[in-house]
Formats: sequence, C-alpha cells, structure tokens
Amino acid sequence: MKTTVVAVDFGTSKIVTLVADNSSSLRCDIVGVGVAPYDGYMDDGWNNPGEVNQQIRACIEDAEKQSRRKIRDVNIGVPASFTHAYKAEVTVELKGTDPRVTSSDIKQAFKLAEEKIGVVNGIKVHATPAWFIIDNGKKTLEPVGKSGRELRALISFIYADQFFVEDVSLRLRDMGYNVDGVYATAPGEMMLFLPEEERDHTAVLIDIGYLTTDVMIAEGDALVFLRTIDIGGGHITADLAEGLDIPMAEAEQRIKREYVYAVEDQGQTYDIPGEEGREARSFTRRQVAEVLEPRVEEIADEIKKAIADSGVKLGSWSSYYLTGGGLTMNRGGAKFLGNQLGQTVKETPKRTAKLNSHAFSSSLGLIDLIIDTIETRDREPAGAGGKVGQFFRSLLGG
Repeated sequence: MKTTVVAVDFGTSKIVTLVADNSSSLRCDIVGVGVAPYDGYMDDGWNNPGEVNQQIRACIEDAEKQSRRKIRDVNIGVPASFTHAYKAEVTVELKGTDPRVTSSDIKQAFKLAEEKIGVVNGIKVHATPAWFIIDNGKKTLEPVGKSGRELRALISFIYADQFFVEDVSLRLRDMGYNVDGVYATAPGEMMLFLPEEERDHTAVLIDIGYLTTDVMIAEGDALVFLRTIDIGGGHITADLAEGLDIPMAEAEQRIKREYVYAVEDQGQTYDIPGEEGREARSFTRRQVAEVLEPRVEEIADEIKKAIADSGVKLGSWSSYYLTGGGLTMNRGGAKFLGNQLGQTVKETPKRTAKLNSHAFSSSLGLIDLIIDTIETRDREPAGAGGKVGQFFRSLLGG
C-alpha cells in the first residue's frame, strides 16, 4: 500500500515542502518539492509576519505541481530555534522471583524521567531512550525480556514551542490545509545523517544555516542536547557587504560562495563587476579573509561554549559532522571549522540522490522521521519484536 506524506519545513531563509511516497517497494520516494524564500525568524518570532502565509502557500502549490497531487494534509516541522531537548537518567527496580524487564518497566522509566525533568514550557513531541542498562551490563535499546535486578535508562524528551506550533497550525488551517502531525526537525536530521555506530559512541551534528547555527548531540537514538546560536551564513555575507562596501547579493554570490577555506594565499582575487554607476572592484584573498574568517571563528567559539555547557561527555571516540548551507557550500569549510574546534569535522554523508545539497538536510531529516514514525505505528510494540526507542517515538510526533 502506498502512502503519501507531506512535510513543511521552516528554515531561516526558505520554507520547503516535500511530498514523498512510502510503499513496500520504496520507503521514501520524493515526488515533489516546493521552495519559497522568506525573511525567516528569530527568537521572538517571524522577521516579516505578513509574508509567511503567502510563502507557505507558494511552496505548497509548487510541490503540488511537481508531484501532481492535491495537498490537503500536511505535517509541520518545528525548527531547532523553537525546540528544546531535556534528558534524565532514572532507575527502575525489577520485581518478581525471576525479574525480567517488561514493557511496564519501560513505561515506568519514561514516567520517572518525565517527572524528574519536571514542568517545562512547550508541547512534548518526541520521547526517546538513549540507552538502557540492566544491572552493570552493557548499554542496549532492546532490554525487554532480559533478566536482572535493576534497569537504568537515559531518556530524552523533545518539546516544541507552543507559540510556533499554534501560529503555523492556524495559518495552515486558515488556508484550508489539515495539520496531520507536528514533528521536531532536529531529531530527524540527527537520525538520518549521523551513522548509527557513531551515535552509539556519542556524536555531534552542527547545522550552520542562514541566520542560525544548531548544535545537536546524539547518544544512541536520542537527541540529548540541542542549542541554537543566533549566527549563521547570512552574518558572514553581511560582514562582507559592510566590510568591503559592496551589495549583499554580490557579497553572497561572488565572494562568500566562492571562498575556499583552509588554503594558503595563492594570489586569488574576487572581482565585483561595475554596474549602475558603480566602478568594478577587485579584492585579494587576504582582504576577504580579514573580514570573513573572524565571523566563522566566532561561530566556532559559540559552538565550543554550547558543547561545554551540554554536560555530555565527549572524547576521542566522538564524531563531529557539519551540514547546512552556511559553510558546507565552501571547499575547506568543514576543515576550517574543525581547526577552530580542535576536532576532525566531516561533512554529513549524502542520503538521497534527490535534494543532496546540505541546505536541505533538515527537510530530508524531517520527512524521514515522519515516515519512520508512520511505519513504526504499523509494527508490533516493544516487547513483541520492536525496538523500544522506535515504539516510544511512535507514541508522539503525530
């Protein structure tokens, strides 16, 4: 049976609508894409509220034309700026003459973890275990049926900002669309682009977008830390425009996108053509670097601060990945960032032949998470063959 899934993802410079078919023969076939540029958002809401409805409608209609499907039901992606991650470690005593972990014990662990976190603002959209440990054994995500006296668990809860969810839901409903589900984009992006074996050893995903940078730390299948930094690739462009006294468009297209990081100055120049009474100008790589690189260094410093504040233990075993359109478009960008962080930073792997640009990572992670959740709801619950993490993700997000 084929199911069509529609997701609307809100970035800081564009709204993206993806239409994907899910069937027994093909798990995720993207059949339609709509992209609409807009002014994005900051902590206090939309930068230009009046344009949001128009651009939502524009990107959905473009996705309809490309997919040749009439869209009625949509899923909302809540961006990291409006998402919060909380984690708690808890212990459950196993009972009985031959105590073994049951699904009731798992649910008790989730209940205790939520109580330990306490009352927080927002709407709970995901709950996922990072790991379970029985007695002093190894970490696992499949503890049901195993014997022991004590079950420990680290559990992550993801909450979405109520203002964002209600605002976008109302806009979509006023336009005649039905909101089918609400999902946080960060967990989906984390699960899709961080390899499972590296998540098991704790991994970091950095998404540098246009106006913000998202720092995500994954442990197992759980997002255990999330912070949004209000600096992105657009600030690099603005620095170039101001520092070199050139238009924003020229700074973006002819310098920021063309700049190569982590190389010695080899006499490269960046030429800005003259037009509308403005003389043509040329800048050396050194002139550009003096304006551009300090902003990337600032982003790196903020990333280091975020990781230090996370309380998550990272070490030589932890992997660092970079995505988003703010820096990965530049050759040497990941290496330059890694040098500033004192870590090896790799670009995220390509997961699909369609939309393989890093600028669409959050959108692809979102659609993958939605499909994973839909598929999990059709499977047997934990304790009857299903992974515990998948089971509890299936209870939320929809």
